[in-house]
Amino acid sequence: MSVSATAAPAAADQADKPKEAKKNRLSGGFFRFVLTRFLLIIPTVFILVTVVFFVMRATGDPISAALGGRLTPQELKARVHAAGYDRPLIMQYIDYLGGLLHGDLGTTMTDNQPVISILVRYGSATFELALLALIIALIVGIGLGRLAARKRDHAADAGIRTFAILCYATPVFFLGLILKLIFAIWLNVLPASGRSSLSTEMQFSRLVSPTGFYIIDALQLGDVNVLIDVLRHAVLPALALGLLTAGVFIRLVRTNVISTFNSGYVEAARSRGVSEKRLLGKHAWRPALIPIITVMGMQIAMMLAGAVLTETTFEWKGLGFMLSQYLKARDFAAVQGIVILIAIIVAVVNFIVDVIAALIDPRVRY
Repeated sequence: MSVSATAAPAAADQADKPKEAKKNRLSGGFFRFVLTRFLLIIPTVFILVTVVFFVMRATGDPISAALGGRLTPQELKARVHAAGYDRPLIMQYIDYLGGLLHGDLGTTMTDNQPVISILVRYGSATFELALLALIIALIVGIGLGRLAARKRDHAADAGIRTFAILCYATPVFFLGLILKLIFAIWLNVLPASGRSSLSTEMQFSRLVSPTGFYIIDALQLGDVNVLIDVLRHAVLPALALGLLTAGVFIRLVRTNVISTFNSGYVEAARSRGVSEKRLLGKHAWRPALIPIITVMGMQIAMMLAGAVLTETTFEWKGLGFMLSQYLKARDFAAVQGIVILIAIIVAVVNFIVDVIAALIDPRVRY
């Protein structure tokens, strides 16, 4: 009796060991996957910094571009020498990397401000616009994509697919101009440019610690009229940028949901009498999320690139708007700082997307 009593726990322990070992292997594989993806951020940012550094200088130095013909050759040469642009490129590059390691992104030439202050001041505007555009893209893209999958090969499906193609194919600046023409000029219901009205800007100047995110700052003030004014100014630029990405999401969601609808386990559930609505919400939706989440990271990168044209179209003074101004002036330090920040954001977002995809589907880790 005692032998059997002893053998039973031993057998149970032996049965639990494979499960525990399997769990440990999965955990180890997941953390190795996360570490590898995180370490890839470093070479990605380094390569982009290097490319931008040398491409910018291939166009000539900004001092000669801005002051050439207005100064004597001797004065121009003295200015170039003082800025260090007459040194070998490799020496300039090494000095720049050394500054980056110490958190020094340099000083802008056009307005003589630390690049860090430019990133802090205008970065919040771009992040706010990108976040609002992403919310619009997800609501429109996922909602219409699922509807198109449910109404496959019907009139609603054809209309949604046409809408998706128009959203994706229309240049963001052209869509912005159309939206301004309709809502700001013809209907006169929304402002055409800027992040807020002058009275709202004066209200924000009273804040002791403004965040730069106008929606949050409006909530700090506790003034509903200020919040409404900020949201009204954000509608058109967020819509223009969000619809561009929504077109991709619509087609992606539709394609992947239809694909999972035709899989064996969904057909088995359908044969048991499960409703089409439940099939979509419970059985077909989660497997379709993997490619959607993966592509979402790339679309966020495209969204930041589209912010340059969107902010210029709507005079939304964020990093995109300032990047266009500094590019015209060939302000090396400012352009490099903005590109570095955007590169880091894109790399981190893609890292987060990879981790989420690995959590949803363990096959991604291998």
